[in-house]
Amino acid sequence: MRLDEHLPVDHRLSKVYRVGAGVMGLVLLAFGIVGLTGNIGVFDTGGDTVAGLNTNGALSVLSIVVGVLLFVGMVLGGNFASTLNIVISVGFLLSGFVNLALLETDVNFLAFRIQNVLFSFVVGILLMIFGMYGRVSLTLPHDNPYWRSRHPEQAEREQAALRAKATRLSIQARQRD
Repeated sequence: MRLDEHLPVDHRLSKVYRVGAGVMGLVLLAFGIVGLTGNIGVFDTGGDTVAGLNTNGALSVLSIVVGVLLFVGMVLGGNFASTLNIVISVGFLLSGFVNLALLETDVNFLAFRIQNVLFSFVVGILLMIFGMYGRVSLTLPHDNPYWRSRHPEQAEREQAALRAKATRLSIQARQRD
């Protein structure tokens, strides 16, 4: 049983999902790789920074893993990339809240500082926007594949009306000739 079988399979919005996953994956991979090249301890909380963000070995490895996941989403595209963007965005938002609570405590093993928390919120929101683009709205256009999959009867009626109109116009054009 597939959970996403009710979703449209191939549609033009896949490019948005792929670009979002790819850009965020690239940013996270770069951050993780640069963090690992600095020979920082795995759970060091000494204040080593990369691109203005505090880091340690554990955060660098975690960033690389998530970046690779996002690249897999970019390669696969479609509904998988959209759903992956949404799931990872929730993870980033939760991470932001949890690490905000852990700032200045001994349990802050990822060495988060306030700029890391803000970065986590920004990436989470961007991934959510990329993942939900064209998929969630109160007023999706009727040619949107998600609207069509949610309203199949009305979509079929509208398609039939368009076919009838095209047939009428074709007949009128032949009659003029």
